Amino acid sequence: MAQQRRGISMQELDEQRDSRERIVILGSGWAGYTLARDLDHRKYQTVVVSPRSYFVFTPLLASTSVGTLEFRLTLEPVRARNQKVSFFQGWADAVDFEKKTLEVEESVEDPYQGTALVTDRHEGRNAEKKVEKQKGKVFSVGYDKLVIAVGCYSQTFGTPGVKEHAYFLKDVGDARKIRNRLLSCFETASLPTTSEAMKKQLLNFAVVGGGPTGIEWSAELHDMIHEDMARFYPELVKYTRITVYDVADKVLAMFDEKLAEYAMKAFRRQDISIQTNHHVLSLRRGAPGSVEQRDDVKESTTCYTLDLKEEGEIGVGMCVWSTGLMMNPFVEKALDSKVKRHPRSHGILTNDKLEAKRNSDDDSTVPDVYALGDCAILEGTAYPATAQVASQKATWLAKRFNKGDLHKNGFTYKDLGVMAYVGNWNAILQSQGGDISGRVAWFIWRGAYLAKSVSWRNRILIPIYWMVNWIFGRDISRF
Repeated sequence: MAQQRRGISMQELDEQRDSRERIVILGSGWAGYTLARDLDHRKYQTVVVSPRSYFVFTPLLASTSVGTLEFRLTLEPVRARNQKVSFFQGWADAVDFEKKTLEVEESVEDPYQGTALVTDRHEGRNAEKKVEKQKGKVFSVGYDKLVIAVGCYSQTFGTPGVKEHAYFLKDVGDARKIRNRLLSCFETASLPTTSEAMKKQLLNFAVVGGGPTGIEWSAELHDMIHEDMARFYPELVKYTRITVYDVADKVLAMFDEKLAEYAMKAFRRQDISIQTNHHVLSLRRGAPGSVEQRDDVKESTTCYTLDLKEEGEIGVGMCVWSTGLMMNPFVEKALDSKVKRHPRSHGILTNDKLEAKRNSDDDSTVPDVYALGDCAILEGTAYPATAQVASQKATWLAKRFNKGDLHKNGFTYKDLGVMAYVGNWNAILQSQGGDISGRVAWFIWRGAYLAKSVSWRNRILIPIYWMVNWIFGRDISRF
C-alpha cells in the first residue's frame, strides 16, 4: 500500500506540471529555500527534496538555545499557504545525469533530520554502539533542472568522543538539546546530593571554536546566567565558568584586529575566558579522575571530561562544538566522477553561472545541473561558506531562471559585512561602510536579523518575545 500511495503522488505531480519545466532543489537551507521562494511558479514546477520540512534562520539559533526566543521563531515551513512548492521529505541518494532522475530515501521518521550531522547518516550518531540506521524506502523523481544545495556537515576532525558527546548548533534540534542540557546542569547542581566539586564541573561550559557561532553562543549564555539564572540559583553563580577554546592564535579571524580585540576585551570584562592555541584531544562522558574517585556513581556520569593537550583533563557540564564544516557525503559519494570537485574542500566546482563543472580537462559543465550554498565553490574564488553567500547565489539564479537570461552576466558576490554579538547588549559590525562596535552595533545587529526574517509572522513575533523576555525574564522550564 505504501508503494501504491507513492506512485499516486508522483502521478499527481506529473499531472500538475502543466508543461512547465521541473526544477528539483536538493536542500531547504539558505540556498535551497531562497531559490524555491523566488522562482516564478507560473513558469517552473518547483520540487524541494530535503530531510527537514522547514528552513532555519540560523543567526537566531543561539538565542533560542538559551530561551531568549522560542524555537518556532527561527523556522519557516517549506509547505506554506503562499508558496506553490511541491515537497518530498527525504535524502537525495543518487543521481542519474543521463536519464535526469534522482533517487530519494524517505526521512519522515529519521531521528537525525533536525540535528547537525557529523558522519554518514546511516552510521548513526553513536559509533561506540556500532548501530547503523536502517535505510528507508527509496523512490525516483525526474527533473529538467537540478539544483544541488545540500549544505555541509559539522567538522569534528576525527576527535574521539566529539560526535557522540558534543553539542552542535546547526539546526533547531541542536538548540533544543542545548537548552535542555543547560537547565539540567543547573537543576542537578542545585540538588543537596551534589557535591561542591561536581557543581564546579557541571557549571563549567566549554565552547570549542572561536568563530561567530561560538562567540555569540558564549555571549548569549553569559546573558542568560547573569540576567536570569542568578535570580533562580543565586548560590550557584559563583561556580559558573565559560571558556572558549580555539586552535588559532586569535578568535573572530574574519574581523579586523580592532574589532576582534574589542570582542576579547568585552569577554574579559564578563569573565568569559578565551584560550587560543589550544587543542582538544578527546571528549568523553564522566568526570575527570580527581572527581570520579567518589563512590557516588551518579556523579561520575553527570558531566563530561574534555582532554586538552595544553591543560590535561577538565570536567565540563557541556561542550558546544563549532569548528567548521566538512563536505556532505552526498557530494562525496552519490555524485559520480562526472562532477568536478575542489581539491581541498571537495565541494562541487561551478562556473560563474553556477553550473556544475564536468570532471574533464575541458571547461564543460554537466547539463542542467547547478550547485549553490556551502557544498559548492565558484571556481577561482574564495567566498566564505556563509548564509550571505548562499542566499545571494540563490537570488541571482532565481532571477536568471525567471528572465531566461542565464547565459548573460555571471554571478558576483557583494559583501554586506559581518556581525557578531558579544554580550551585555553590545555587538561588533564590519562592513564597507566602516566598523562599528558597542550598543549601536547591537541595534543594527538586531535590526538586520529582524529585517532578514522571511515571514511577517516572525517579524512580528520576534520583537514581541524580545520585549516579553526583557520584562518577565526567560522561561527556564524543561520539556
